[in-house]
Amino acid sequence: MSQRVRFNVVLEVAHHVAAQDDDVDKVLSYEMIVEAIEAALSEERLNLLETLAERVAAGCLADRRALRVFVRVEKLDRLPDGTFGVEIMRVRLPEDAPRLRAAPEPPAAPAPRMLVVHIAPPLLAGPAAAAWLDAFAGLPVPAALTLGPAAPQPPARAEGALRIGLLAIEAAAWALADRDPRLVVVSARSELDWALKSGRRPVWAPVKMLTDALPRPVLDASDPAGLAAWLAAGIGAEALVLAGADLADPPEGLALRRAGRPAELGG
Repeated sequence: MSQRVRFNVVLEVAHHVAAQDDDVDKVLSYEMIVEAIEAALSEERLNLLETLAERVAAGCLADRRALRVFVRVEKLDRLPDGTFGVEIMRVRLPEDAPRLRAAPEPPAAPAPRMLVVHIAPPLLAGPAAAAWLDAFAGLPVPAALTLGPAAPQPPARAEGALRIGLLAIEAAAWALADRDPRLVVVSARSELDWALKSGRRPVWAPVKMLTDALPRPVLDASDPAGLAAWLAAGIGAEALVLAGADLADPPEGLALRRAGRPAELGG
C-alpha cells in the first residue's frame, strides 16, 4: 500500500561566489535534492524512514559542494491528528580534514556458503518426506527452504490471483513448520538473514519480498522453482538445489544442482 511522505532537506554548502555574481549556473542546483529523493524512492520498497533518510542524505552529499545535510522525512497518513517522522544530520568531511589517526580498512569478510533448497510438494507428501526434511535440517551450511503450493496454481493474470497463489505457498510453509519444529517461517529479508545467522532452518513465505520488490519480477505460484531461483539470486546463494522440480530459465550466474534422493541435497 502506498503512503504519502514529506521531505524537508537543508544543505550547508561550501563558500562560492554565486551570490556575489548572482549567477544561477554557479549555484548548487535544487534539482540535485529532488534527484536524490527520486533515486532513493526508486531503488526498492523500503520499510524504514531511517533508511530512506540515510539514502537521501548520501545522495545529497555526493555533490562535493555539499558539506552538511539535514533530512527530515515524515509520514502524513499514519496519525489522525498529526504526522511523525525522523530527522538526521550527516556531514561530509573534506579529504584534507585533520584526523587523530588513519582509519584502517576493515578486512573483507568471506562470503558465507549458502544454499536455497526447493523441495516439490509430492516429495514432502510422500513416504520419504521425513528423510527429505532430515537431509535439509542436517545440511552443514546455511540453507533456506522454498516450497510449492499443495495444489498446482494457474498463471496469475491479475493482482488478486497473484496473491492467492503466493498465499497458497505460504499456507504450505506454515503447515510444514507446524509439523517440524526445526523450521521457522520467514517473510522478509531481515527475518531470513536472522534465521541463517542464528543457525535456524528458514522456510520462505514469499508474499512480502516478492510484492515489495522493485522492479517486481514476472513470477507467480505457477512456477515455484522460478520463485526459488529469484530468491537464490537475490540473496547471493552459492547454489539452488532442486528436488522434484525443473527450472526452464535459471538466472545468469546462479549455480544449479538437482537432488534425486535426500542424500544428494548437500551435493
